[in-house]
Amino acid sequence: MSYYFSKHLNVSFDEAVEKVTAALKKEGFGVLTEIDVHKALKEKIGVDFRKYRILGACNPHYAYKALQAEDKIGTMLPCSVIVQELAPGDIEVAAIDPVASMQAVENPTLMPLAFEVQAKLKNIVESL
Repeated sequence: MSYYFSKHLNVSFDEAVEKVTAALKKEGFGVLTEIDVHKALKEKIGVDFRKYRILGACNPHYAYKALQAEDKIGTMLPCSVIVQELAPGDIEVAAIDPVASMQAVENPTLMPLAFEVQAKLKNIVESL
């Protein structure tokens, strides 16, 4: 089982980030965190890394249900979605598969939630 699903887009990096953010919002997710890996690596260790953004996406409805079922599940929240530029105009968007990550947690009440979030994240990636 893969731990993510992805899609390639033929748009600019910034346009891809905008499209992903809008698609997340349409499915009830907000972006709680945004990490510019390119910028962070340049500032911290002086390396030139490709454009790479990590979006910490959260659907509060599902986060609340998961936290009620398992109080330590916050260690796996929010759901990570990445946008990376592999080449100019070749942008990859990838999202974590929550079903794969939740298998590490031995709490069967989480799996139905994981499948629901998985469907939403797959829909988001496929809709791009």
